[in-house]
Amino acid sequence: MSENTQEAALHTVGFDARFPNQNQTKHCWQSYVDYHKCINLKGEDFAPCKVFWKTYSSLCPVDWIEKWDEQREKGIFAGDVDHA
Repeated sequence: MSENTQEAALHTVGFDARFPNQNQTKHCWQSYVDYHKCINLKGEDFAPCKVFWKTYSSLCPVDWIEKWDEQREKGIFAGDVDHA
């Protein structure tokens, strides 16, 4: 188990007023998009980006993440991860 995976397993996502309901689908999606925007602008080593990574890793089903990663690689991802 990698260090990042272990951290995510022990991390509980805090409350985000933008997503007050129990259904966290939008929170998952937005965190995934925000993470990729952040690393595209600042690089993977920029610590604040890791907050988004921990959030989407905790909230999003693995199948979704794998699908979105594949779509990004093919250039067909629906979210705008290249612009701030």
